Amino acid sequence: MNRVEGLEKVTGRATYAYEYTARDIAYAHLVQSTVARGRIRSIDTGAALATPGVLAVLSSDDPPDLAEDAEPQLRFFQDRTVAYHGQIVALVVAETLEIARAAGEALRIEYDAEPHDVRLRPDHPARYRPEKVNPALPTDTGYGDLAAGLANAAVTVDATYTTPALHNNPIEPHAALAVWDDDGGLTVYDSTQGASADRDTIAAVLGLPAERVRVVAPHVGGGFGSKGTTRPPAILAALASRAVRRPVKIAVTRQQMFDVTGYRTPTIQRLRLGADDKGRLTAVAHDVIEQTSTVTEFAEQTATPTRVMYATPAMRTTHRLVRLDVPTPSWMRAPGECPGMYALESAVDELAHAAGMDPIELRVVNEPDTEPESGLPFSSRNLVACLREGARRFGWDLRDREPGVRRDGRWLVGTGVAASTYPSKRRPAEASVTIENGGFAVRIAAADIGTGARTALTRIAANTLGVSPDRVRVEVGDSALPQAPVAGGSMGTASWGSAVVKACEALLKNGEHGTADTTEDVESDSELARHAFGAQFAEVRVDTDTGEVRVPRLLGVFAAGRIIDPDLARSQLIGGMTMGLGMALLEETVVDERFGDFLTDDLAQYHVAACADVPDIDVAWIDEDDPYLNPMGAKGIGEIGIVGTAAAIANAVFHATGRRVRDLPITPAKLVRSLHDRT
Repeated sequence: MNRVEGLEKVTGRATYAYEYTARDIAYAHLVQSTVARGRIRSIDTGAALATPGVLAVLSSDDPPDLAEDAEPQLRFFQDRTVAYHGQIVALVVAETLEIARAAGEALRIEYDAEPHDVRLRPDHPARYRPEKVNPALPTDTGYGDLAAGLANAAVTVDATYTTPALHNNPIEPHAALAVWDDDGGLTVYDSTQGASADRDTIAAVLGLPAERVRVVAPHVGGGFGSKGTTRPPAILAALASRAVRRPVKIAVTRQQMFDVTGYRTPTIQRLRLGADDKGRLTAVAHDVIEQTSTVTEFAEQTATPTRVMYATPAMRTTHRLVRLDVPTPSWMRAPGECPGMYALESAVDELAHAAGMDPIELRVVNEPDTEPESGLPFSSRNLVACLREGARRFGWDLRDREPGVRRDGRWLVGTGVAASTYPSKRRPAEASVTIENGGFAVRIAAADIGTGARTALTRIAANTLGVSPDRVRVEVGDSALPQAPVAGGSMGTASWGSAVVKACEALLKNGEHGTADTTEDVESDSELARHAFGAQFAEVRVDTDTGEVRVPRLLGVFAAGRIIDPDLARSQLIGGMTMGLGMALLEETVVDERFGDFLTDDLAQYHVAACADVPDIDVAWIDEDDPYLNPMGAKGIGEIGIVGTAAAIANAVFHATGRRVRDLPITPAKLVRSLHDRT
């Protein structure tokens, strides 16, 4: 079936946050700090307020009334402290966006700047151990005798890998329209990955009952995690609208998004692996250092995938943070698993080379019977099947055993493999189904961020009701609908679909209406280890003169339970792999240590992968029957595609050149010196 919202989108009738209309709209523009740390000495609003068409300037000169216990990043203008370059220090509201921008430039803000620190380094003296890592996982774990496992190993690897700051960059910028009604109720048209959670946060920050706030977001142009939590436009539009007593629109510019809408923390990861003479692991240590801000703490769960991947008698994982004068990191597609598996799977590849083993075979001999850390049985685990099927499809048996031996003119050619994993979870959700006009109306506050959620839920409802999909209409993206968790953590379809199935079953039993709440069902999900797995394969060509890297082929094979819609699944997996390619070779947010800001703050400088960057990209999946997950038997697929891709490409670069680049992205500058030294 085609996407059910496809016609709306291709004809332009799908309405996004900034496109909603209201009567007598005003426009707001963010004004950002030009220092990385210090205090605002003064704000001269005279010239701005004198600009014709300017309605108001919001700043710390007159702090708005916000809840004391609200998220610190959303308590705007409460004091004069500057915690990072690009922090929002004022908001100009005007008749047009152009006037608001011009008036913002007319503001005269003076600062008392202080020395700042924006560089993450392994020996930073302010490293500390957070209480937990995202979302609420143990910071450090361990079992067995790590020192003995390393000391007695026949072969060891001790390597450090780094990943830079990365930015989400959805095609639709963060935007909001806020409208207050005469009774003090608030409607926010927001670009969000979760209308229910967004409503609750907005209400909490503004000190309102949740029932007085409504969030509308039927169409969202991508998020990749950056819209998984409430961002500045929703709160600032509401504050500005209350101040000028008119609806107010805000759209964050592409440049501003680099400062105020989240990013993936840079990481420094040390991996130590030991193995016996048959390649079986004797010890694994994964120690991570990453950054957070001085405003609020965010600790990415980078080492956690190591806890579930391979059998070993001894393991240790740790996370350490450094508070820097930077914006707070946040979710970006596959937080934790993405950077963590890059380091782990690169180290596993290094171990295979040191042990003289095929990288696939080393992974196979370390396949665990149960989840290594918890000891829980897997609901299903088909990593080996993914590796075997991928090897068959990719032509792995034709691979050269030694690196750096295959040439095509001035190009060195190599192939690489990496495993991927992502947890399969779900969260409580509610749904309702009614019979209307001879069909069925399904209502749930799910979010369709471009992934095809409407289509997937239409299929799920139609299958449960035993009717054709054209008799089902799905309503999503509105906090007035039955509550639903965010589109994130690869939990959307599993969470929403469980509620939809239960509501449809209730309708079949009771008549014309069915409702569902899956809270009790989800609470019983802790008895098994639930994960999706996959294997990524890459072919690369490296120019011996310039160090340029080309990726002619990418293949991913996945075991992700029942695939609800093959077209949607293929799209999601290819999208994730394309982002993984960007992570491996292109993406990097560069920090200017002198001024404390991000230098790469637009898509002319922050390079993302395009279709031409990988001519042949393909995905496949294993038929996996897992009855323990949810009523659909589905695992999440939104994020596993990016996991492992960067490692597969990095491993292929090593196989092509015999040179290991451990610091992403793998740029020509990093390769060319070693290549020239080699020749």
